[in-house]
Amino acid sequence: ALAAAKKTVLVAGIAERDGGEVYNSALIVSPAGYIGKYRKAHLFDAEINIFRQGNLPFPVFDTNGFRVGIMICFDWRFPETARTLALQGADIVAHPSNLVLPHCPQAMITRCLENRVFAITSDRVGREERGHPLAFIGQSQVVNPDGQVLCRASIDKEEVGIIEIDISQARNKKINEENDLFSGRRSDLYRLS
Repeated sequence: ALAAAKKTVLVAGIAERDGGEVYNSALIVSPAGYIGKYRKAHLFDAEINIFRQGNLPFPVFDTNGFRVGIMICFDWRFPETARTLALQGADIVAHPSNLVLPHCPQAMITRCLENRVFAITSDRVGREERGHPLAFIGQSQVVNPDGQVLCRASIDKEEVGIIEIDISQARNKKINEENDLFSGRRSDLYRLS
């Protein structure tokens, strides 16, 4: 209903129960309704004791002329996650998070450069005192395919930002006239021996 009222696509994190299992998941919805979901692949810290590891492939969803891939929180630490989404044609990587490690905002700049995608990280602020205390780093941000931070929220206040992006930037995988990010890959050499 909110996506329809705002005429937008929304990605939201949820705790998803499926049978006897609970997953850290994210849903994507459009004004027309439910599009799909992703279950977090890389669980962090005590999550391992609460959630089951995701069992769905890294999805990319077609929505209103652009393609959205989803990764959740600690998935950022594994470059294969963003690369898999980009190779499937993601223009935007949606990244709902509860970040406590300080490195993610800078790492997402690298993920965008590595894959020429936009990344939209939404994070929370404040503290959680259940179990061992957690301090969230905030800094929700939008990064473009050239690694430029288009907007970044503060570390300690809830904020909303609206930014316009040009999807064609993510579809241009050219680094220069001679180099294309994906056609120049040497996957024949990327094997472990």
